[in-house]
Amino acid sequence: MDNYFTVGNIVNTQGIKGEIRIMPTVDDVMRFKLLNKIYVERKGSIKEYDIERVRFHKQFVLLKLKGIDDMTSAEALKGSTAKITEDMALPCEEDEYYIKDLYDMSVITEDNTELGIITDILFTGANDVYVISPKEGRDILIPAIKDCILNVDIENKVMIVRIPEGLI
Repeated sequence: MDNYFTVGNIVNTQGIKGEIRIMPTVDDVMRFKLLNKIYVERKGSIKEYDIERVRFHKQFVLLKLKGIDDMTSAEALKGSTAKITEDMALPCEEDEYYIKDLYDMSVITEDNTELGIITDILFTGANDVYVISPKEGRDILIPAIKDCILNVDIENKVMIVRIPEGLI
């Protein structure tokens, strides 16, 4: 399932005609308008659905999927995860990375001191924060800002960082 990106969580139904309500996990919900299909992961298996209609209501994305034509069918998808394949994802711009590529990445300082690996990413609103877990000791929190993140090598899974004074 590594070649899929999660774009939202199916949290409920919408109406009686089979629409599903998705809480998006992407920055730009308008990207749902570009999709003609979506994958639904439920209990470890993935099924492809064609999208008939996309609309928005408050913070939710509402999808009408082909073959899901009533509330009961839509309700069966509640609690599932909405995904797309990697080739359906929007390309990253400069200094942007897919979150899935950052997990388990080795993190070293600019003077070549190994800090640990990225085990979590916190989304704070202002900027993301990378949680670095060392082999021993407490986790280190590094803000995902240009002053701290000097280089990200996705291919070799290595991030070079500058630690602000007083952070550790």
